[in-house]
Amino acid sequence: MSRRLGRPRMGSARPDAWDATYPPIGAADLPTYAGPVAWCRRPYVTDVDALRARRPDVAIMGVPFDDRVSNRPGARFGPRAIREANSTTGVHSIALGLEPFDVLDVVDTGDVDIIPAWPERAHAVTYQRVRDVMASGAVPVVLGGDHSLSWPVVTAVAEAVAPRRLAMLHFDAHADTADDESGVRAGHGTPMRRLVEAGVIDGRSLVQVGLRGCWPPPEVFAWMGEQGLRWHPMTEIEERGVDAVVDDAMAEATEHADLVYLSIDVDVVDPGMAPGTGTPEPGGMLTRELLRSVRRIASGVDLAGLDVMEVAPPYDHAEVTAMVAHRCVFEAVSGMAARRLARAAASTRRRRVPA
Repeated sequence: MSRRLGRPRMGSARPDAWDATYPPIGAADLPTYAGPVAWCRRPYVTDVDALRARRPDVAIMGVPFDDRVSNRPGARFGPRAIREANSTTGVHSIALGLEPFDVLDVVDTGDVDIIPAWPERAHAVTYQRVRDVMASGAVPVVLGGDHSLSWPVVTAVAEAVAPRRLAMLHFDAHADTADDESGVRAGHGTPMRRLVEAGVIDGRSLVQVGLRGCWPPPEVFAWMGEQGLRWHPMTEIEERGVDAVVDDAMAEATEHADLVYLSIDVDVVDPGMAPGTGTPEPGGMLTRELLRSVRRIASGVDLAGLDVMEVAPPYDHAEVTAMVAHRCVFEAVSGMAARRLARAAASTRRRRVPA
């Protein structure tokens, strides 16, 4: 015989204090696995007009696209993984001793509306979205996605900052200067060549750090030398130390340019520390070396843009690669904040000097 449950008595929650009043928890204070998915819980501003009205200092944008990879796909899932990486609650840079979001207005402007298997459209809408972000006055920070995206992204940045000249610091295990990949001229191994050939970046202002492994072959290195590119292989970092190499790279990049675009392929890090990428290459940088480099660059030169590419979560373990990428962006933003504070302090000192 079934037993019918009666209505609960009023006040039955009181023994467990379920009817007590608790203060609400704001989105910024929720644990990392709850709440909205935005980088570092920054305000989510996707409307172009709202972005222009706000005029933020930095705008985070995702491009979930990997149709141009030559090896393992999966980087289309990178932007979401980077945003969800479990270090997203940090607001204080211990390394630089500041809270970057007190200095810079940083927003997350969402993802470019990518459609799978339509790479031409993906590159076009990415280019257009970067132009929109640049029109707001913000420095675009692109979460990739495969590295072919750097072609439209850097082109948009260079056009927006003209007539100022744009240099490029490129951290990668591979030079990405192939003429084509099996006949494809817009693959993830060709963007740096396309940028130089199009005159977007002067070859003398494209400096690469961390190259290693078996590619490129001698004929591609010969082309790079003819264009004036400079590169610092991983063996040089091992022999001279990362600070000396990065200082030289910054000096070389800014010798003929006014602003710097920083491009990071996460495979520049040793796959033991960043396995979640499509083309892992043993013997790379330590995570701390890359983060130190990013801080050094962002606080030492004027950044016009930044991308972190090739994070492929299907090959990741315990989010470690996504956390590396997330922290690269945080250290870059912190470095930009430190540079702004240093300039403000210098300006104050100059005003105080008697005439």
